[in-house]
Amino acid sequence: MNKQGVAAIDMCNGAILPNVLRLTLPLMLSSVLQLLFNAADVIVVGNFAGEHSLAAVGSTTALVNLMTNLFLGLSTGANVLAARFMGAHEPENVSKTLHTSLFMSMASGGFLTLFGIIMARQLLCWMQTPNETLALSTLYLRIYFLGMIAMMIYNFGCSLLRAKGDTKRPLYYLAFAGVINVILNLFFVIVLQMDVAGVALATVISQYISAALLIRCLIKETGDFHFSFRKCLPDRKIAWRLLQIGIPAGFQGVVFSLSNVVIQSSINGFGDIVMAGSAAAASIESFIWVSMNAFSQTALTFMSKNIGAGKYSRINHIAWITCACASVSGLVLGNLAYLLGTPLLRIYDQRPDVIAAGLTRMLLVCCLYFTCGLMDCIVGSIRGMGYAVTPTIVSMLGACGLRILWIFTIFRLPKYHTVFMLFLSYPISWVITFVIHLICFLIIRRKFPKTDEPTEKQYNIHCIGKNW
Repeated sequence: MNKQGVAAIDMCNGAILPNVLRLTLPLMLSSVLQLLFNAADVIVVGNFAGEHSLAAVGSTTALVNLMTNLFLGLSTGANVLAARFMGAHEPENVSKTLHTSLFMSMASGGFLTLFGIIMARQLLCWMQTPNETLALSTLYLRIYFLGMIAMMIYNFGCSLLRAKGDTKRPLYYLAFAGVINVILNLFFVIVLQMDVAGVALATVISQYISAALLIRCLIKETGDFHFSFRKCLPDRKIAWRLLQIGIPAGFQGVVFSLSNVVIQSSINGFGDIVMAGSAAAASIESFIWVSMNAFSQTALTFMSKNIGAGKYSRINHIAWITCACASVSGLVLGNLAYLLGTPLLRIYDQRPDVIAAGLTRMLLVCCLYFTCGLMDCIVGSIRGMGYAVTPTIVSMLGACGLRILWIFTIFRLPKYHTVFMLFLSYPISWVITFVIHLICFLIIRRKFPKTDEPTEKQYNIHCIGKNW
């Protein structure tokens, strides 16, 4: 137990399922709270702001993800490195990973802030954002990007704490910041009549609160997880290894977001009603996705730490258990969301035609979302085994390439140029990509021993640099 009284999770010994759930559930709740930042924006805007405000906020989501996923992918590298070093009992390298990661989070956040403010309007124009929402979308996006430094610090810090099995304190920090976000949303929009600027500002303030709490947590840590601003400089070797893992993961996120930007551009072509319905449905879907993706993050952490400790016999069990948990979560939550689709969508927008457009998307996405959970968990397992490039290539050619091909071929045919056919590209790409990832996992698994080996022997053979 650490100084703050948070019990560490033993990922390398004992039953896997109970420890997977102990790590995942707080992470899942944290992700849900983080989504509430954006959901609160969408709900408040849909009910209390102007006619085009909901479409303006919703149309920026794909673009924000496109711009941030590359750098958030680096946080995956921070998690893998920290977990691997902890499993191999190398506290000095854990400390170097901590400080290098947080330095990179601040640098990447600063870059995104400047780039987002300068390029916001032009990027939205490239996405074919309608003229009636362009000004509001630009204003929202520019204010939102003022919080990029805080977003990066928080996500990198969470990845580092997750490596030691601590997902509870990030949950507490987000709970506090989430309450502040909702209160400020209502105050800025209803009382001060600030429209989309108000919800963006509320989000930025809450992001800095959560980041400050997390930095305070790391400063109060002892040992290899103690953070000091005086040591917050990059270690060249650690930075290079982090980039080797993180850049492929981030690039995969960028390519996924690029395909979503292409889809969003196609959605924009159907007008404000479909844009608003899709934005509301996407907000609901996001809660399902983060619930499944939490098991992917757990697979990544468990796999990294067990391989660092030479516990090869647990590899298959980690992969299958996390995949099973993710698919069950997706099946239950996805189908429940669709069955309750009308009242859920009504929270965002009362118009019947907007609700109908949202239900069309939810039918294809929510009901089959479990296949996306399976795909993500296999990717997490492969990355935890030290292979960062393989899942990126498969995802780029499978999920992303197939979606873009679909839009520029089948979807362009007059007979199939419908909203239904546009969203059908999602489940088709998930199923095909999952099958390919599964084959890759089985091939990579054969490169590792079937039985456990001493840490020192394993670390020299399979550790950082060989597979990454």
